[in-house]
Amino acid sequence: MISIIPITNIKKIVAGDDLAKIFAERLQSYQPFDGSDCIVVASKVVSKARGRIQHYSSIEEKQKIIEQESSRILRRRGNLIISQTHHGFICANAAIDESNVDDNTLVLLPKDIDSAANALRQALLAEHKIDVSVIISDTFGRPFRKGETNVALGIAGLKPFADLKGKQDFYGRELKSTLIAIADEIAGAAELVMHKADGICLALIRGLPQSYRGNGKGREIIRQANEDLFR
Repeated sequence: MISIIPITNIKKIVAGDDLAKIFAERLQSYQPFDGSDCIVVASKVVSKARGRIQHYSSIEEKQKIIEQESSRILRRRGNLIISQTHHGFICANAAIDESNVDDNTLVLLPKDIDSAANALRQALLAEHKIDVSVIISDTFGRPFRKGETNVALGIAGLKPFADLKGKQDFYGRELKSTLIAIADEIAGAAELVMHKADGICLALIRGLPQSYRGNGKGREIIRQANEDLFR
């Protein structure tokens, strides 16, 4: 059985905070950990701990920061920009966030999200004996569908996909192209308890198949332009 556990009472994160130490204090009561355990961390707290904060004084300055965090601009509508970040994500306003921060303050994405996930995982294991895979997530909108959902941006200790190619369906037919984005599914499940209004930035997922463990990267989930029918 898979369990999704919100980890509460985490203090407000500021630049220079040791996330591994802060999270370990809240996770200790869930020992022992094994290969079925994964934590999902809101990208915003990783950004705050790494000082990825900028202030602005005008809409023009804010839009300039969005453009600086983008490798290209796809669409504009009023003050909304759809862009591709330097990581390769296509999202609104370069995934820059203004919630749960002071006025006129922007939280930018971490520069290397996979490295940040790996550093957090290694620190939890080496310094606190907590063996978990790590997903750094953010909430994105989706083309052609309303609403937003959590997705995996950076991962460590986890495969991004469950590859079903070559397996048989219920009727015995061989699956040709089924690739399940398990990292995104885990991130989306975690959002059920990581409510932005409640300030919950961390969730523990227990009971995942051991086969999900691996050495994947979040960047593997990004569809390349030559595979994309819309670019």
